[in-house]
Amino acid sequence: MTVSLTLENVSAHYGSTQVLKDLTLAVAAGELVSLLGASGCGKTTTLRLVAGFLQPSSGTIRLGDRDLTRLPAHQRDIGLVFQNYALFPHLSVRDNVSFGLKQRGADAAERKKRADRMLERVGLSSFADRMPAALSGGQKQRVALARALVIEPPLLMFDEPLSNLDAKLRVDMRVEIRRLQRANGTTSLYVTHDQEEAFSISDRVAIMNAGRIMQLDTPEVLYQRPANSFVARFVGFENLIDMTVVERLGETVTARTKDGALLQLSQERLGAIPDRFILAARPDGLAVARDGNGIPVTLGIRTYLGRAYQYQCAAEGQSYLGNGSLSEPLDTGDRAVLSPVPEQCCILPADV
Repeated sequence: MTVSLTLENVSAHYGSTQVLKDLTLAVAAGELVSLLGASGCGKTTTLRLVAGFLQPSSGTIRLGDRDLTRLPAHQRDIGLVFQNYALFPHLSVRDNVSFGLKQRGADAAERKKRADRMLERVGLSSFADRMPAALSGGQKQRVALARALVIEPPLLMFDEPLSNLDAKLRVDMRVEIRRLQRANGTTSLYVTHDQEEAFSISDRVAIMNAGRIMQLDTPEVLYQRPANSFVARFVGFENLIDMTVVERLGETVTARTKDGALLQLSQERLGAIPDRFILAARPDGLAVARDGNGIPVTLGIRTYLGRAYQYQCAAEGQSYLGNGSLSEPLDTGDRAVLSPVPEQCCILPADV
């Protein structure tokens, strides 16, 4: 049965240090949600709370209509896939996969049948009698995934499952995890520090910082419309420009930067612009040109990207990154302007 996962106002401490504060998260039945953030942001603590390895200081954790908050870990019936595989070295691949079934009282014939069926699904049927020491890292991770799925858990959780694999294998395995998760319709919580991994595998992603969820949304929305400066920086908006509106004329807004430069911005293309705001742009959202409507800058180091030149730019104590045309390269020390490309920019609330 597919069920939802709900955390409501969950707080947690390590000794006197608070690591989660009033965290609320809802994962819909059959959905895969990733917790994404730097080390220490609280993502692994959240997973450990749901698994029952830690107890929250306050709040509730529910899986469907079951209250897990104080339930012992072994009674939660959750499938777990770890970074280090956690395979039993003295058991064969088949016996590793069927271990959870044995714990649940399935007879030998049933265990073998279900384990072999799951090994076929992860492409390891011919490895059933091998020992873990004879497997590659990717094969071990497939065994760990099969072991978690074979018990048909209502919730599947992943703790940095691909971080020990090489780059190509990580890509292959995340596709495999997504395929199996969708095929089973298993509600899943996935912890990673890798943005590309989280965005490629998830229905939604929660970006975390200091024990809080800063934004929870689809990868597309997070990438194109971050909700605040923290998320914007996290997803690659390297230019965060504090601005103040000085004139409004229909849908055209004239705004001033901290260093006094004036920009004309279109609300039709950028959306509503408040009196104080941050213009967020990736380097390809600030076009470097010799003149035009833009921020006057002095060009620094030029880097060839293949599709454009990227320039480090300086203006009255501010620094920016902008991209310029390959057909008109400019030199270090040249004066230029940075013109916003509306499709590559977004408006954020001003930092308080």
